[in-house]
Amino acid sequence: MKSLLELNRSPNLAAGNSLGGDQSCRAMLDDLEGRGELLVVEKPVSAKFDVSAMLSLADDRAAVRFERVEGSQIRLFGNLLTSRARIAMALGVDVHEIQATLTDAVRQPIKPEVVQDAPVQQVVVRENVLSGLPVPYFFERETAPYITAGMIIAKDPEAGLGNASYARLKVLGGSEAMIGIAPNHHLAIMARKAAAMGRPLPFAVVLGAHPAIQLAACLYLGLGDDEMENAGALLGAPVRMTKTITSDLLVPAEAEIVLEGLIHSDRAHVEGPVSEYHGMYEDYGSGLICTFQARTNRTDAMFQVIEPGYHAEHIYIAAVPIAASLKAQLSRSLQNVGEVAVTASGSGRNDVIVQLRSPRPGQARRAMAICWGAVSIIKNVTIVDDDVDPWDLAAVELAKMTRMRAERDVLIVDGLPADRSEAQEDGGVVAKIGYDATMKAGDRRQGYDRALPPLEAYQRMQDLLAEIRPDLLP
Repeated sequence: MKSLLELNRSPNLAAGNSLGGDQSCRAMLDDLEGRGELLVVEKPVSAKFDVSAMLSLADDRAAVRFERVEGSQIRLFGNLLTSRARIAMALGVDVHEIQATLTDAVRQPIKPEVVQDAPVQQVVVRENVLSGLPVPYFFERETAPYITAGMIIAKDPEAGLGNASYARLKVLGGSEAMIGIAPNHHLAIMARKAAAMGRPLPFAVVLGAHPAIQLAACLYLGLGDDEMENAGALLGAPVRMTKTITSDLLVPAEAEIVLEGLIHSDRAHVEGPVSEYHGMYEDYGSGLICTFQARTNRTDAMFQVIEPGYHAEHIYIAAVPIAASLKAQLSRSLQNVGEVAVTASGSGRNDVIVQLRSPRPGQARRAMAICWGAVSIIKNVTIVDDDVDPWDLAAVELAKMTRMRAERDVLIVDGLPADRSEAQEDGGVVAKIGYDATMKAGDRRQGYDRALPPLEAYQRMQDLLAEIRPDLLP
Protein backbone atom coordinates (compact mmCIF):
# COMPACT_ATOMS: atom_id res chain seq x y z
CA MET A 1 0.00 0.00 0.00
CA LYS A 2 1.32 3.46 -0.90
CA SER A 3 2.06 6.12 1.69
CA LEU A 4 0.68 9.65 1.40
CA LEU A 5 4.11 10.79 0.18
CA GLU A 6 4.08 8.18 -2.58
CA LEU A 7 0.52 9.04 -3.56
CA ASN A 8 1.61 12.65 -4.12
CA ARG A 9 4.98 11.96 -5.71
CA SER A 10 5.59 13.47 -9.13
CA PRO A 11 6.00 11.06 -12.03
CA ASN A 12 9.40 10.44 -13.53
CA LEU A 13 9.80 13.26 -16.01
CA ALA A 14 12.67 11.84 -18.00
CA ALA A 15 12.73 8.09 -17.52
CA GLY A 16 15.56 6.44 -19.38
CA ASN A 17 17.10 9.76 -20.41
CA SER A 18 20.83 9.43 -21.09
CA LEU A 19 22.16 12.95 -20.58
CA GLY A 20 25.77 12.35 -21.55
CA GLY A 21 24.95 11.56 -25.18
CA ASP A 22 23.48 14.88 -26.27
CA GLN A 23 25.10 17.84 -24.52
CA SER A 24 23.08 20.55 -26.25
CA CYS A 25 19.80 22.20 -25.23
CA ARG A 26 18.06 20.88 -28.34
CA ALA A 27 16.85 17.56 -26.99
CA MET A 28 14.97 19.31 -24.20
CA LEU A 29 13.37 21.76 -26.62
CA ASP A 30 12.27 18.83 -28.78
CA ASP A 31 10.87 17.05 -25.71
CA LEU A 32 8.94 20.16 -24.70
CA GLU A 33 7.55 20.52 -28.20
CA GLY A 34 6.40 16.90 -28.11
CA ARG A 35 4.63 17.55 -24.80
CA GLY A 36 2.88 20.64 -26.14
CA GLU A 37 4.93 22.85 -23.78
CA LEU A 38 6.82 24.77 -26.47
CA LEU A 39 5.22 27.82 -28.06
CA VAL A 40 6.68 28.38 -31.54
CA VAL A 41 6.21 31.96 -32.76
CA GLU A 42 6.47 32.09 -36.56
CA LYS A 43 5.45 35.72 -37.02
CA PRO A 44 8.29 38.29 -36.96
CA VAL A 45 8.63 40.11 -33.64
CA SER A 46 10.77 43.00 -32.45
CA ALA A 47 13.64 42.44 -30.05
CA LYS A 48 12.67 45.74 -28.45
CA PHE A 49 10.17 44.69 -25.76
CA ASP A 50 8.12 42.22 -27.87
CA VAL A 51 10.30 39.22 -27.01
CA SER A 52 10.26 40.20 -23.34
CA ALA A 53 6.49 40.69 -23.29
CA MET A 54 5.82 37.28 -24.86
CA LEU A 55 8.22 35.50 -22.49
CA SER A 56 6.58 37.28 -19.57
CA LEU A 57 3.09 36.25 -20.73
CA ALA A 58 4.10 32.60 -21.22
CA ASP A 59 6.38 32.53 -18.13
CA ASP A 60 6.02 29.14 -16.40
CA ARG A 61 3.30 27.93 -18.78
CA ALA A 62 5.37 27.41 -21.93
CA ALA A 63 8.86 27.59 -23.31
CA VAL A 64 8.98 29.90 -26.34
CA ARG A 65 10.97 29.76 -29.56
CA PHE A 66 10.88 32.75 -31.91
CA GLU A 67 11.59 31.76 -35.49
CA ARG A 68 12.03 35.32 -36.77
CA VAL A 69 13.32 38.28 -34.77
CA GLU A 70 13.55 41.51 -36.75
CA GLY A 71 17.11 42.50 -37.64
CA SER A 72 18.61 39.04 -37.04
CA GLN A 73 18.95 35.75 -38.88
CA ILE A 74 19.23 33.85 -35.58
CA ARG A 75 16.30 32.18 -33.84
CA LEU A 76 15.70 32.90 -30.15
CA PHE A 77 14.32 30.78 -27.32
CA GLY A 78 13.59 31.22 -23.61
CA ASN A 79 11.54 30.04 -20.61
CA LEU A 80 13.38 26.70 -20.46
CA LEU A 81 13.90 25.99 -16.73
CA THR A 82 10.78 27.61 -15.29
CA SER A 83 9.88 25.08 -12.58
CA ARG A 84 11.24 22.23 -10.48
CA ALA A 85 9.44 19.87 -12.87
CA ARG A 86 11.39 21.32 -15.80
CA ILE A 87 14.64 21.06 -13.87
CA ALA A 88 13.87 17.43 -13.06
CA MET A 89 13.23 16.86 -16.76
CA ALA A 90 16.58 18.44 -17.65
CA LEU A 91 18.41 16.23 -15.14
CA GLY A 92 16.52 13.05 -16.02
CA VAL A 93 15.23 12.47 -12.48
CA ASP A 94 12.04 12.71 -10.43
CA VAL A 95 11.30 16.04 -8.76
CA HIS A 96 12.02 14.64 -5.29
CA GLU A 97 15.48 13.51 -6.50
CA ILE A 98 16.70 16.92 -7.70
CA GLN A 99 18.47 17.96 -4.52
CA ALA A 100 20.25 14.65 -3.96
CA THR A 101 21.33 14.67 -7.62
CA LEU A 102 22.84 18.14 -7.30
CA THR A 103 24.56 17.47 -3.96
CA ASP A 104 25.98 14.19 -5.29
CA ALA A 105 27.36 16.13 -8.24
CA VAL A 106 29.24 18.42 -5.84
CA ARG A 107 30.72 15.43 -4.01
CA GLN A 108 31.56 13.33 -7.09
CA PRO A 109 32.84 15.63 -9.87
CA ILE A 110 33.83 14.34 -13.31
CA LYS A 111 36.59 16.14 -15.19
CA PRO A 112 35.74 17.45 -18.68
CA GLU A 113 37.26 16.09 -21.86
CA VAL A 114 38.66 18.26 -24.64
CA VAL A 115 37.43 17.76 -28.21
CA GLN A 116 38.64 19.35 -31.43
CA ASP A 117 35.63 19.29 -33.76
CA ALA A 118 33.08 21.41 -31.88
CA PRO A 119 29.60 22.25 -33.24
CA VAL A 120 29.77 25.63 -31.48
CA GLN A 121 32.72 26.63 -33.71
CA GLN A 122 31.13 25.92 -37.09
CA VAL A 123 30.89 29.69 -37.73
CA VAL A 124 33.52 32.28 -36.69
CA VAL A 125 32.88 36.06 -36.57
CA ARG A 126 35.76 38.41 -35.69
CA GLU A 127 34.31 41.86 -36.42
CA ASN A 128 31.27 43.52 -34.80
CA VAL A 129 30.91 40.40 -32.71
CA LEU A 130 27.57 41.35 -31.12
CA SER A 131 25.96 42.70 -34.29
CA GLY A 132 23.23 40.53 -35.74
CA LEU A 133 22.39 38.87 -32.42
CA PRO A 134 18.70 39.21 -31.43
CA VAL A 135 19.49 40.76 -28.04
CA PRO A 136 16.26 41.96 -26.39
CA TYR A 137 15.35 45.18 -24.67
CA PHE A 138 13.45 43.86 -21.65
CA PHE A 139 11.93 46.62 -19.52
CA GLU A 140 10.86 50.22 -20.01
CA ARG A 141 13.43 52.03 -17.87
CA GLU A 142 16.45 50.00 -18.98
CA THR A 143 18.63 51.93 -21.41
CA ALA A 144 19.97 49.18 -23.68
CA PRO A 145 19.45 45.57 -24.71
CA TYR A 146 20.78 42.84 -22.37
CA ILE A 147 22.26 39.38 -22.79
CA THR A 148 20.73 37.57 -19.81
CA ALA A 149 21.44 33.85 -20.32
CA GLY A 150 25.19 34.16 -20.65
CA MET A 151 27.10 31.53 -18.69
CA ILE A 152 30.48 33.12 -17.97
CA ILE A 153 33.65 30.99 -18.21
CA ALA A 154 36.90 32.38 -16.80
CA LYS A 155 40.09 31.31 -15.01
CA ASP A 156 41.68 32.54 -11.83
CA PRO A 157 44.74 34.41 -13.21
CA GLU A 158 46.87 33.30 -10.24
CA ALA A 159 45.87 29.69 -9.67
CA GLY A 160 44.67 28.92 -13.19
CA LEU A 161 41.51 27.22 -11.87
CA GLY A 162 38.30 27.40 -13.88
CA ASN A 163 35.07 29.10 -12.86
CA ALA A 164 31.56 29.23 -14.33
CA SER A 165 28.85 31.68 -13.30
CA TYR A 166 26.21 34.03 -14.65
CA ALA A 167 26.30 37.79 -15.24
CA ARG A 168 24.24 40.19 -17.30
CA LEU A 169 25.76 41.98 -20.28
CA LYS A 170 24.48 45.38 -21.40
CA VAL A 171 25.24 45.72 -25.12
CA LEU A 172 26.92 49.04 -25.90
CA GLY A 173 28.14 48.51 -29.46
CA GLY A 174 29.22 46.02 -32.08
CA SER A 175 31.96 44.52 -29.93
CA GLU A 176 31.55 46.24 -26.55
CA ALA A 177 29.35 45.64 -23.53
CA MET A 178 29.13 46.35 -19.82
CA ILE A 179 29.22 43.36 -17.49
CA GLY A 180 27.29 43.57 -14.22
CA ILE A 181 29.13 41.76 -11.42
CA ALA A 182 28.67 42.12 -7.67
CA PRO A 183 31.99 43.04 -5.97
CA ASN A 184 32.04 39.79 -3.95
CA HIS A 185 31.36 37.63 -7.02
CA HIS A 186 34.16 35.18 -7.90
CA LEU A 187 34.36 36.71 -11.38
CA ALA A 188 34.89 40.18 -9.89
CA ILE A 189 37.67 38.85 -7.66
CA MET A 190 39.38 37.27 -10.67
CA ALA A 191 39.03 40.46 -12.71
CA ARG A 192 40.66 42.46 -9.89
CA LYS A 193 43.52 39.94 -9.71
CA ALA A 194 44.10 40.31 -13.45
CA ALA A 195 44.03 44.12 -13.17
CA ALA A 196 46.62 43.95 -10.39
CA MET A 197 48.82 42.06 -12.87
CA GLY A 198 48.31 44.85 -15.41
CA ARG A 199 46.08 42.98 -17.84
CA PRO A 200 42.40 42.38 -18.65
CA LEU A 201 40.73 39.10 -17.76
CA PRO A 202 39.93 36.76 -20.67
CA PHE A 203 36.42 35.34 -20.46
CA ALA A 204 33.83 33.58 -22.59
CA VAL A 205 30.05 33.94 -22.66
CA VAL A 206 28.28 30.65 -23.40
CA LEU A 207 24.70 30.64 -24.66
CA GLY A 208 22.54 27.54 -25.10
CA ALA A 209 24.55 24.84 -23.33
CA HIS A 210 22.83 21.72 -21.99
CA PRO A 211 20.50 22.70 -19.11
CA ALA A 212 22.45 20.50 -16.69
CA ILE A 213 25.57 22.52 -17.49
CA GLN A 214 23.64 25.73 -16.94
CA LEU A 215 22.45 24.52 -13.53
CA ALA A 216 25.96 23.55 -12.46
CA ALA A 217 27.11 27.11 -13.16
CA CYS A 218 24.58 28.33 -10.56
CA LEU A 219 25.95 26.24 -7.69
CA TYR A 220 27.46 28.20 -4.80
CA LEU A 221 30.95 26.69 -4.58
CA GLY A 222 34.34 27.83 -3.34
CA LEU A 223 36.64 30.00 -5.42
CA GLY A 224 38.68 27.56 -7.48
CA ASP A 225 36.03 24.83 -7.63
CA ASP A 226 35.30 24.08 -11.29
CA GLU A 227 31.56 23.89 -11.98
CA MET A 228 32.18 22.05 -15.27
CA GLU A 229 33.32 19.05 -13.22
CA ASN A 230 30.00 19.13 -11.36
CA ALA A 231 28.20 19.46 -14.68
CA GLY A 232 29.89 16.25 -15.80
CA ALA A 233 28.51 14.47 -12.75
CA LEU A 234 25.01 15.74 -13.60
CA LEU A 235 25.37 14.50 -17.18
CA GLY A 236 26.85 11.19 -16.10
CA ALA A 237 29.73 11.77 -18.53
CA PRO A 238 32.53 14.30 -18.98
CA VAL A 239 31.45 17.63 -20.42
CA ARG A 240 32.83 17.80 -23.93
CA MET A 241 34.71 21.08 -24.13
CA THR A 242 36.77 22.84 -26.75
CA LYS A 243 39.46 25.51 -26.64
CA THR A 244 38.35 29.02 -27.55
CA ILE A 245 39.99 30.61 -30.59
CA THR A 246 41.35 33.69 -28.76
CA SER A 247 42.52 32.27 -25.41
CA ASP A 248 43.19 29.01 -23.57
CA LEU A 249 39.72 28.89 -22.01
CA LEU A 250 37.61 25.77 -22.53
CA VAL A 251 33.89 26.07 -23.36
CA PRO A 252 31.11 23.47 -23.83
CA ALA A 253 31.54 22.18 -27.38
CA GLU A 254 27.84 21.63 -28.09
CA ALA A 255 26.50 25.02 -26.96
CA GLU A 256 24.77 27.33 -29.44
CA ILE A 257 26.92 30.48 -29.28
CA VAL A 258 30.17 31.54 -27.56
CA LEU A 259 31.36 35.15 -27.24
CA GLU A 260 35.09 35.51 -26.52
CA GLY A 261 36.33 38.66 -24.85
CA LEU A 262 38.19 40.58 -22.17
CA ILE A 263 36.99 42.24 -18.95
CA HIS A 264 38.66 45.60 -18.35
CA SER A 265 38.67 46.48 -14.65
CA ASP A 266 40.12 49.92 -15.42
CA ARG A 267 37.19 50.92 -17.65
CA ALA A 268 33.73 51.65 -16.28
CA HIS A 269 30.26 52.41 -17.61
CA VAL A 270 27.38 53.94 -15.65
CA GLU A 271 24.63 51.37 -16.11
CA GLY A 272 21.43 53.18 -15.12
CA PRO A 273 18.30 51.40 -13.89
CA VAL A 274 18.34 47.60 -14.28
CA SER A 275 15.78 44.99 -13.30
CA GLU A 276 16.58 42.67 -10.39
CA TYR A 277 15.32 39.29 -9.22
CA HIS A 278 12.77 40.89 -6.87
CA GLY A 279 10.99 42.47 -9.84
CA MET A 280 12.02 46.06 -9.21
CA TYR A 281 14.75 48.29 -10.61
CA GLU A 282 18.13 48.85 -8.99
CA ASP A 283 20.75 51.48 -9.77
CA TYR A 284 24.18 50.03 -9.08
CA GLY A 285 26.19 52.85 -10.58
CA SER A 286 29.10 51.73 -12.74
CA GLY A 287 29.89 48.33 -14.16
CA LEU A 288 32.97 47.09 -15.99
CA ILE A 289 33.54 47.41 -19.71
CA CYS A 290 34.24 44.25 -21.68
CA THR A 291 35.29 43.93 -25.31
CA PHE A 292 34.84 40.98 -27.65
CA GLN A 293 37.35 39.60 -30.12
CA ALA A 294 35.33 36.75 -31.60
CA ARG A 295 32.01 34.97 -31.77
CA THR A 296 31.66 31.32 -32.64
CA ASN A 297 28.37 29.54 -33.18
CA ARG A 298 26.54 26.66 -34.82
CA THR A 299 25.49 27.17 -38.44
CA ASP A 300 21.83 27.14 -37.32
CA ALA A 301 22.47 28.69 -33.91
CA MET A 302 19.74 29.74 -31.50
CA PHE A 303 20.12 32.64 -29.06
CA GLN A 304 19.01 31.83 -25.51
CA VAL A 305 17.25 34.32 -23.25
CA ILE A 306 16.35 34.18 -19.56
CA GLU A 307 13.50 36.60 -18.83
CA PRO A 308 14.96 38.64 -15.93
CA GLY A 309 13.23 40.20 -12.95
CA TYR A 310 10.53 38.35 -11.04
CA HIS A 311 9.94 35.64 -13.64
CA ALA A 312 9.92 31.88 -13.26
CA GLU A 313 13.18 30.89 -14.97
CA HIS A 314 15.16 33.67 -13.29
CA ILE A 315 13.75 32.45 -9.96
CA TYR A 316 14.25 28.70 -10.32
CA ILE A 317 17.63 28.70 -12.02
CA ALA A 318 18.91 30.27 -8.81
CA ALA A 319 16.59 28.71 -6.21
CA VAL A 320 17.27 25.05 -6.91
CA PRO A 321 21.10 25.22 -7.06
CA ILE A 322 21.26 27.55 -4.03
CA ALA A 323 19.10 25.09 -2.08
CA ALA A 324 21.39 22.21 -3.02
CA SER A 325 24.49 24.22 -2.10
CA LEU A 326 22.96 25.06 1.29
CA LYS A 327 22.09 21.40 1.87
CA ALA A 328 25.76 20.54 1.31
CA GLN A 329 26.90 23.31 3.67
CA LEU A 330 24.43 22.40 6.41
CA SER A 331 25.22 18.69 6.18
CA ARG A 332 28.86 19.35 7.04
CA SER A 333 27.78 20.52 10.52
CA LEU A 334 24.41 18.86 11.10
CA GLN A 335 23.79 15.17 10.50
CA ASN A 336 19.99 15.40 10.49
CA VAL A 337 19.36 17.79 7.58
CA GLY A 338 16.56 16.79 5.22
CA GLU A 339 15.43 18.75 2.16
CA VAL A 340 16.27 22.44 1.80
CA ALA A 341 14.05 24.77 -0.20
CA VAL A 342 14.61 28.28 -1.55
CA THR A 343 11.18 29.67 -2.25
CA ALA A 344 9.78 31.33 -5.36
CA SER A 345 8.01 33.84 -3.14
CA GLY A 346 11.47 34.84 -1.89
CA SER A 347 12.51 35.46 -5.52
CA GLY A 348 14.54 32.26 -5.49
CA ARG A 349 17.19 33.86 -3.29
CA ASN A 350 16.00 35.48 -0.05
CA ASP A 351 13.78 32.93 1.70
CA VAL A 352 15.01 29.49 2.83
CA ILE A 353 13.19 26.55 4.44
CA VAL A 354 15.32 23.87 6.13
CA GLN A 355 13.98 20.47 7.14
CA LEU A 356 15.53 18.85 10.24
CA ARG A 357 14.92 15.30 11.44
CA SER A 358 14.23 15.18 15.20
CA PRO A 359 16.08 18.45 15.88
CA ARG A 360 17.87 18.77 19.18
CA PRO A 361 17.65 21.97 21.27
CA GLY A 362 19.57 24.80 19.65
CA GLN A 363 19.93 23.13 16.25
CA ALA A 364 17.31 25.29 14.58
CA ARG A 365 19.23 28.48 15.41
CA ARG A 366 22.48 26.88 14.39
CA ALA A 367 20.99 26.04 11.01
CA MET A 368 19.82 29.64 10.63
CA ALA A 369 23.33 30.92 11.34
CA ILE A 370 24.88 28.51 8.81
CA CYS A 371 22.49 29.68 6.08
CA TRP A 372 23.13 33.35 6.76
CA GLY A 373 26.87 32.78 6.83
CA ALA A 374 26.94 30.66 3.68
CA VAL A 375 25.03 32.96 1.29
CA SER A 376 24.76 36.67 2.07
CA ILE A 377 21.68 37.14 -0.11
CA ILE A 378 19.57 34.94 2.23
CA LYS A 379 17.34 36.97 4.55
CA ASN A 380 14.59 34.75 6.01
CA VAL A 381 15.20 31.20 7.30
CA THR A 382 12.47 28.85 8.54
CA ILE A 383 13.22 25.51 10.20
CA VAL A 384 10.63 22.72 9.96
CA ASP A 385 10.34 19.07 10.99
CA ASP A 386 10.80 16.25 8.51
CA ASP A 387 7.05 15.67 8.13
CA VAL A 388 6.75 19.12 6.48
CA ASP A 389 7.63 19.47 2.78
CA PRO A 390 9.78 22.62 2.65
CA TRP A 391 8.77 23.27 -0.98
CA ASP A 392 5.08 23.32 0.04
CA LEU A 393 4.55 26.86 1.34
CA ALA A 394 1.07 26.09 2.64
CA ALA A 395 2.52 23.26 4.76
CA VAL A 396 5.31 25.53 6.00
CA GLU A 397 2.86 28.27 6.97
CA LEU A 398 0.70 25.70 8.77
CA ALA A 399 3.76 24.57 10.76
CA LYS A 400 4.52 28.19 11.69
CA MET A 401 0.91 28.67 12.76
CA THR A 402 0.64 25.50 14.88
CA ARG A 403 4.18 24.77 16.14
CA MET A 404 5.76 28.15 16.76
CA ARG A 405 5.52 30.60 19.64
CA ALA A 406 6.60 34.03 18.48
CA GLU A 407 8.14 35.11 21.80
CA ARG A 408 10.31 31.98 21.89
CA ASP A 409 10.82 30.84 18.32
CA VAL A 410 11.39 34.01 16.27
CA LEU A 411 14.97 35.28 16.01
CA ILE A 412 15.75 38.73 14.57
CA VAL A 413 19.39 39.64 14.03
CA ASP A 414 20.28 43.17 12.95
CA GLY A 415 23.30 44.28 10.96
CA LEU A 416 24.05 41.08 9.02
CA PRO A 417 25.82 41.31 5.63
CA ALA A 418 23.52 41.70 2.63
CA ASP A 419 24.05 41.38 -1.09
CA ARG A 420 23.87 44.69 -2.98
CA SER A 421 20.73 43.42 -4.74
CA GLU A 422 18.84 43.15 -1.44
CA ALA A 423 15.89 45.52 -1.76
CA GLN A 424 16.17 46.83 1.85
CA GLU A 425 19.93 46.80 2.45
CA ASP A 426 21.42 49.91 4.05
CA GLY A 427 25.18 50.33 4.05
CA GLY A 428 25.68 46.70 3.01
CA VAL A 429 23.73 45.24 5.95
CA VAL A 430 20.14 44.28 6.74
CA ALA A 431 18.18 42.72 9.59
CA LYS A 432 17.44 39.02 9.08
CA ILE A 433 14.79 36.82 10.63
CA GLY A 434 14.61 33.16 11.56
CA TYR A 435 11.53 31.10 12.43
CA ASP A 436 11.80 27.87 14.41
CA ALA A 437 8.62 26.06 13.32
CA THR A 438 9.60 22.67 14.76
CA MET A 439 7.64 20.68 17.33
CA LYS A 440 8.68 21.01 20.98
CA ALA A 441 7.87 18.51 23.71
CA GLY A 442 5.12 19.67 26.03
CA ASP A 443 3.68 22.33 23.74
CA ARG A 444 0.49 20.38 22.97
CA ARG A 445 -1.20 17.78 25.16
CA GLN A 446 -2.98 16.39 22.08
CA GLY A 447 0.24 16.00 20.11
CA TYR A 448 0.77 16.86 16.44
CA ASP A 449 -0.78 13.91 14.61
CA ARG A 450 -2.64 14.95 11.45
CA ALA A 451 -6.34 14.16 11.33
CA LEU A 452 -6.66 12.10 8.13
CA PRO A 453 -8.61 9.12 6.77
CA PRO A 454 -6.73 5.79 6.81
CA LEU A 455 -4.31 5.06 3.97
CA GLU A 456 -6.49 2.13 2.88
CA ALA A 457 -9.33 4.57 2.17
CA TYR A 458 -7.01 6.84 0.18
CA GLN A 459 -5.94 3.87 -1.94
CA ARG A 460 -9.53 2.76 -2.60
CA MET A 461 -10.60 6.26 -3.57
CA GLN A 462 -7.53 6.75 -5.74
CA ASP A 463 -8.51 3.63 -7.69
CA LEU A 464 -12.07 4.95 -7.99
CA LEU A 465 -10.86 8.33 -9.22
CA ALA A 466 -8.74 6.57 -11.83
CA GLU A 467 -11.96 5.13 -13.22
CA ILE A 468 -14.25 8.16 -13.10
CA ARG A 469 -12.06 11.33 -13.05
CA PRO A 470 -8.40 10.54 -13.73
CA ASP A 471 -7.71 14.25 -14.25
CA LEU A 472 -8.27 14.77 -10.49
CA LEU A 473 -5.53 12.31 -9.46
CA PRO A 474 -2.68 13.96 -7.55
